[in-house]
Amino acid sequence: MRIGHGYDVHRLVSGRKLILGGVEIPFEKGLLGHSDADVLLHVVMDALLGAAGLGDIGKHFPDSDEEYKDISSMALLSKVADMLLEKTYIVENIDATIVAQKPKMALYIDDMRKNISKVLNIELSQVNIKATTEEGLGFTGDGEGISAHAVCLITSVRDIASQDIAGSTGCGGCCGIF
Repeated sequence: MRIGHGYDVHRLVSGRKLILGGVEIPFEKGLLGHSDADVLLHVVMDALLGAAGLGDIGKHFPDSDEEYKDISSMALLSKVADMLLEKTYIVENIDATIVAQKPKMALYIDDMRKNISKVLNIELSQVNIKATTEEGLGFTGDGEGISAHAVCLITSVRDIASQDIAGSTGCGGCCGIF
């Protein structure tokens, strides 16, 4: 099993849509970024890529590349899912926290979870999203931006297979054959 962590922050600005977890949230401001600036999906991708030892989203989807200008982060998450599949990793779970003074997120969290679980082809119960404020403190508390954190656990299918084989032989892998 491998653990990954992601952290990101984006400034709130006028004239942009607010997209979090692939959900458009009605609000007078949106997040500034090269892509759709979905800070929640960015941290999920960074956590997954980090756990797999594959770097971060800046490495795979650089903001200097016009191909990714205004791209949906859901499309980028799909590419990350393909990378994990290629390396034989499966997602065990994701736990994420959105930090924003406004808007309130409760009405949108279930749709965010559904979007992430669908793209990653995992059960809804494997995705947890929370939201909190910073009680008016700091840049998120002042309404200047939104940040997010995510942790994830992934497992290699190869590791699962070798554990199953070792367990069925009774050897537990201690003999060095597996």
